[in-house]
Order: sequence, then structure tokens, then C-alpha cells
Amino acid sequence: MIYLVEDDESIRELVIYTLKSQGMEAKGFERPSLFWKELEKEVPALILLDVMLPEEDGISILKKLRSRPDTRKLPVIMLTAKSSEYDTVMGLDSGADDYIPKPFRMMELISRIRARLRRAEDQSAEEYRLGNLYVCPSRHVVTVDQEPVSLTLKEYEMLCLLLKNSGIVLSRTQLLNQIWGYEFDGESRTVDVHIRTLRQKLGSAGELVETVRGVGYKMGR
Repeated sequence: MIYLVEDDESIRELVIYTLKSQGMEAKGFERPSLFWKELEKEVPALILLDVMLPEEDGISILKKLRSRPDTRKLPVIMLTAKSSEYDTVMGLDSGADDYIPKPFRMMELISRIRARLRRAEDQSAEEYRLGNLYVCPSRHVVTVDQEPVSLTLKEYEMLCLLLKNSGIVLSRTQLLNQIWGYEFDGESRTVDVHIRTLRQKLGSAGELVETVRGVGYKMGR
């Protein structure tokens, strides 16, 4: 089941129709209050969330979803008319898995949805240990010297990707494309900012994230 929170009736009906035509179950909600009510009955596999909404905005809804145990890992794709790099990074750093500016092509949306659903299903159950760093993707746990570390969703995904590709140098473009799941229309400094905050939060384990000058970043040998 996919939930769409969108107050524009024409967009809502078109998206729901397209999803159903592709064999997906979907429900649309014009107001957040209706969405919250339905969420208490059934947690969907993925949520499409508009940013500009009546009652409360999409970023507020997203933060609430990420604070709930039952929806903390739920894939969320933001839909919005805003397309500046600042708004994109703000939405992603608030916990969104993807971000699609309007107007968008329906088949691109379907492709993004399928990619996110596959990623959710294929989430690794491996554990990573490197120095004093421990990461368990299946339980969404990160510790340094056995002390828990709190990361944003993108910082966490970047850490897991670097660990999964231990010893391999990943370029900024690779990190952008693989973490955000598409060709990110922004500047590569977005990666540098996330790496910097990731290192700070990892404390003594931050030095495990190595900079390969002129190429990108890596962890492990």
C-alpha cells in the first residue's frame, strides 16, 4: 500500500490512477488529518508527501513520522513545487528518502517508487565493525566505543554505503547518486557537508572516514 498526501485534487487523482494502473495499491489524502487517521489503521509500504499542505506542512509530518517507531524507517518521497538546492537538502536532511520537484513525469515517479521499495526490501542485515565503530543496519544502530550515536538519515546511509564498500574509494557523484537514488541536481559540496557532520558525530571514530584528495571518500583498506 502506498499513501499520497496531496491537497491538489488533479495531481492526487492522476498519481493514484497511475499507481493503480501499475498494479500498486494506493490511497490519497487531501488533508494531513485524514492521513494520520488512516495511518492508525494501516502503515503503508511507502508515503508520497507534498510539502505545501493545509493544517500542517510536509516537513512537519515527515519529522513526526521519523520520531515514531512504527514509521521511522518507512520510505518517504517528497513532492513539491520548490526546487532550490536549499529546499531539497532541507527535505532530505529531515529524513526524506527522495525528493521530486513538480511538475514531474509519472513514469519517473513510478521508477523512483520502485527503487525505494526495492531498497527497503533489500536492506542489509549485516553488521559492520571497524575500529571502535559498530553499525547494525537491520536494527539501525550505530555506536562508538559502545556508546550510541545519533545520525540523520542521509548521514546514516552514507556511513553504511562507505562500510559496505570497504576499501573502495567512492566519488562525490557516486555518493550523491547512490544515496539519493537518482541524479542529484545540486552541487557536490552537499556530500562534503554531510561527511563533515558525520565525522563530528562519530567523534574518535570520525578519522575512519578517509578523504582521498581529488577523488572522494572511503572507509577501511
